[in-house]
Amino acid sequence: MQKSKDSQHSKDAQSSASGSDSAITDLSATSSDAALTTDGLIEAQLMFMQHWLRQHAEPLANEAWQWLGEQTLSQYVSCDDLQYLLNDWLLSQPISEVMRADIRDILHTLIYHPINDNIPLSEIIDDTQVETITSYIGSHEQQRNLLIHSLIGNDAFADLLTQTLYHAINDFMESTLDKAGGVGKLMKLGRSSFEKATNKNLDDKLQTYLRRNIKDLTHRAEANAQAHLSNEEVARLLVTGWAGIKDQPISHLQTYLNDEPGDSSLTHIEASAQQSYNRLRVSPYVHSLVTAAVETWYGNHQSDTFATVAAGLNISEQAMAQLSTALLPIAHDAIDSPWLAAHIREMLETFYNQPHIKAGLTVNNL
Repeated sequence: MQKSKDSQHSKDAQSSASGSDSAITDLSATSSDAALTTDGLIEAQLMFMQHWLRQHAEPLANEAWQWLGEQTLSQYVSCDDLQYLLNDWLLSQPISEVMRADIRDILHTLIYHPINDNIPLSEIIDDTQVETITSYIGSHEQQRNLLIHSLIGNDAFADLLTQTLYHAINDFMESTLDKAGGVGKLMKLGRSSFEKATNKNLDDKLQTYLRRNIKDLTHRAEANAQAHLSNEEVARLLVTGWAGIKDQPISHLQTYLNDEPGDSSLTHIEASAQQSYNRLRVSPYVHSLVTAAVETWYGNHQSDTFATVAAGLNISEQAMAQLSTALLPIAHDAIDSPWLAAHIREMLETFYNQPHIKAGLTVNNL
């Protein structure tokens, strides 16, 4: 198979060489026929230049990249240039509707791809990653206690629980007294007598009692939660929770999304993200952060060459050579295009129409 490929490369090289010789012969003939006319000379030069560029397009691209790679960033790009590019151009433009539609379609394809039915969650999240996250969360005891206090120990939670219990007790008593017949009427009379004798509303008394006791209970619950949820317990809960879901297919996540026509979760998520982006991209706050980030990056890399900057993005000379080869058909088509030929012809005509060039050609033709 390799011998066959080498043979094919040899044939291609011979064909290319043959084509090159043929083109040069045609150029020579054209030059001879048009030796005494400026227009003929221009056409001959145009053909030669196009042919030469086709033959040297790939090495020219590689040499151009090598030259650019040796130049330092600060020679051609300033910090202000980058600031303008990001703040005044990219952030000033909303994402187009075409790109938004592409984002939605790509997300839909990825999330609802059939392969997700056979791939477990552990394929995209490794156990070691879970262990790292678990250790990190478990070790932040102070932050965890603040979270527990925010959820359990705050007064708002106690008031909410008080109102919930009060309504539950009140509804129970009312429904029970209504069903109790004479005993229920007697209990209602006793309640009325109590309120007249103490000059207090029984409902207010009940709420005050609940509030006082529930606040004490929530404080105890907070203390118990903080004592129970130790670093080891938090780690155990997280690991146990992960073990319970890691073997489920990735497609299980689809159960949390709606894919009905006109009511797609992805559409709502994308629209919400766009709303946030459009609000933040014009925010002075974001512009300030972008400015600070650009200044930091430029300060770190302004003395680097373009090749060094590209290497940070994993763009090597080999990658650029492969890219140049891939783009070679585009370069050849551009070289052969009418618009490039027209520009070269215009350049040559301008050159030959210079008075001193015209005079020199006239003298030589005498």
